[in-house]
Amino acid sequence: MAYENNNQQERNNDSIFSKRLKAGKRRTYFFDVKTTRGNDYFLTITESKKRFNDNGYDRHKVFLYKEDFNKFLNALTETINYVKTELMPDFDFDAYNHDYVQEDQDDAEGADVAEAPVTVSVEAAAPTSHSADDVDKW
Repeated sequence: MAYENNNQQERNNDSIFSKRLKAGKRRTYFFDVKTTRGNDYFLTITESKKRFNDNGYDRHKVFLYKEDFNKFLNALTETINYVKTELMPDFDFDAYNHDYVQEDQDDAEGADVAEAPVTVSVEAAAPTSHSADDVDKW
């Protein structure tokens, strides 16, 4: 689910764009774009895990600021590519792509996708270093 909040008065640290990613039965990731009082933007990444012993959730949050977007994306891509190419070259990561595609199709049809598990896959490639210009093209 993604949404935009165009009400300027509600922007005081409220999400102006949000994407939810269900990852299994107990985990959900939230990617939220938020604004500061000075009309600058930052990203929060929240992991929410359902507890076994009660109906509560454990939440962990990462704040990512615009000046770190490219470095963060480079490090994440390099790390995932290392796992895919060096540690698990025979594993079929593409076997999990069907859930992500299904969410996009359901969203287009206006269906509720809250219960559909989703896994994001980063394409495997030989580990390379990317310049900031390469990341900006993404």
